[in-house]
Amino acid sequence: METIRAGIVGGGSWGTAIAQLLSTNKIVVDIWVYEKELVDDINNKHENTIFLPQIKLNENIRAHNDIDVVIKDKQLVIFVTPSHITKHIVDSVHNKLPEGVPIVCASKGIENDTLMTMDEVMHYVLPGRYHNYLAYLSGPTFAREVALGLPTTCVVASRNEEVAKQVQFYFANKSFRIYTSNDVIGVELGGAIKNVIAIGAGICDGANLGNNARAAVITRGLAEMTRLAVKKGANPLTLAGLAGVGDLVLTCTGELSRNRTVGILLGQGKKIDEILSEMKMVAEGVRTSKSVYELSKRLDVEMPICEKVYQIIYEGMDVKEALYSLMTRSLKAENEYSCYST
Repeated sequence: METIRAGIVGGGSWGTAIAQLLSTNKIVVDIWVYEKELVDDINNKHENTIFLPQIKLNENIRAHNDIDVVIKDKQLVIFVTPSHITKHIVDSVHNKLPEGVPIVCASKGIENDTLMTMDEVMHYVLPGRYHNYLAYLSGPTFAREVALGLPTTCVVASRNEEVAKQVQFYFANKSFRIYTSNDVIGVELGGAIKNVIAIGAGICDGANLGNNARAAVITRGLAEMTRLAVKKGANPLTLAGLAGVGDLVLTCTGELSRNRTVGILLGQGKKIDEILSEMKMVAEGVRTSKSVYELSKRLDVEMPICEKVYQIIYEGMDVKEALYSLMTRSLKAENEYSCYST
């Protein structure tokens, strides 16, 4: 049987966890890592000492500082970079990627300046010959748990069914179950917006607003996610699945959630600059809150929770003021798609 070789662009916790998962499936993995000292640690200690410490990595994983080496002659390429630099990284190799193989984006976010999703970024940067091979990975997946082989489910979305099935085949094993979807828009927006809602849920916890408040943020946050995604052309059922409510619940309640942690600290009264200066890893919801706020205004979609998260982060709004504003909004039916008969 031919050896499958994968290239992973991005050596953070999630990129490393994906490398570990694929190597468990007997796939040889090259991973591009920005930090030179981390290349040595992964290759010699078999450990990502910065972003995924104390997990022994498979010896089938080799780290490199040269991105060209990582993507050359691969049967699968995966981009796992912070969303705000994905365009730059993909553009740097846009004519060097192998052709006719799945190109997977596992980043979750929306650009600040252009308000592009990662799918829109990939289509903008990559030549047309790559477009039919694009796929997007999302769902409730804490990197550490995936790397440890704990039971996990996720979804891969592609407009090409064969590409989605190919990615599904490469990733699936007894501890990692992966579903396919053709709803790229829904999967992408669910994965991005849930990070903003998770900051809101964390604010509830940090400000000791109670379990009821957190449940309200999760539930009404899901309504906001669905509203925007449907306006962009998504299937609302996608938001009831792994990339929507699944990822939302995990990120809003899990102790490993970076976005929830940011929210907790905001709820405790800390300022965003202080919080971010102490974090090693990226909390995508901080930047995405600005994108979602502006996108909701552009598309005329009501997203009050996301709006308050944005205002707390970027305008310094007091948490109590945000809470009062949310709780005293005009009263309405829960489901805007139905009404009482008259």
